[in-house]
Amino acid sequence: MNLDLTGKSALVCGSTAGIGKAIAKELAEMGASLVLMARNEEKLKTAVSEMDNSKGQQHSYVVADFSDVSTVKTAVESIQNPIHILINNTGGPPGGPIIDADVREFVSAFSMHLLCNHTLVQGVKQGMIDSGYGRIINIISTSVKIPLTGLGVSNTVRGAVGNWAKTMANELGVHGITVNNVLPGATATERLTSIVGNKAQKSGKSEDEIMAQFENAVPMKRIAEPHEVAAAAAFLASPAASYINGINVPVDGGRTGSL
Repeated sequence: MNLDLTGKSALVCGSTAGIGKAIAKELAEMGASLVLMARNEEKLKTAVSEMDNSKGQQHSYVVADFSDVSTVKTAVESIQNPIHILINNTGGPPGGPIIDADVREFVSAFSMHLLCNHTLVQGVKQGMIDSGYGRIINIISTSVKIPLTGLGVSNTVRGAVGNWAKTMANELGVHGITVNNVLPGATATERLTSIVGNKAQKSGKSEDEIMAQFENAVPMKRIAEPHEVAAAAAFLASPAASYINGINVPVDGGRTGSL
């Protein structure tokens, strides 16, 4: 099985923490040179310094804020070398019932997720075509399959990104570019900590009790570690996944109640 990414370049978004950073580390260990993208330059510098370069990889970073599509466009246009692997990943929208959501929350989330993803694909597509290698991997949510209670805006926007990705897979497949989605379940990240804290505050229960609820909802009775989600994304980025296109891959310990 060919998992070697030597000579390939990967643009990894949201790569200073959590799932994004874990994916960057996996890709670097497989030989890829990285361009890390996030909004905090100091954290980007630290993350770059932590990436494996034992195969002669050259790692760099670009600064962009996903709340402003224009900064994302400027950042991707500044990258000189072709990008072979694009990891679309950014923090999810705030939680809450959909009926209470302000219209501006939908606009903001749609821009951060779908519009930024689209801008990045447009920026790297030609390099993938010219080099004969392209992997676009979107880190979304299991809500693509079954909406999650209390995450109304997120459910809505994640579904839009899922359908955008499938359409993109249909169009780019002719160029040998694959487009796939990784759907993390509850994962030990800052976002989960925030969600647990909000639920605890609203319910009057302790954070430990809320976390236990998350764990008990999973057949494996635990939440994921970021590197477990990263492994799925890294495989989809590899030459071995050359004929896997247009699919959703849940990494949720079996929690999602559908095939």
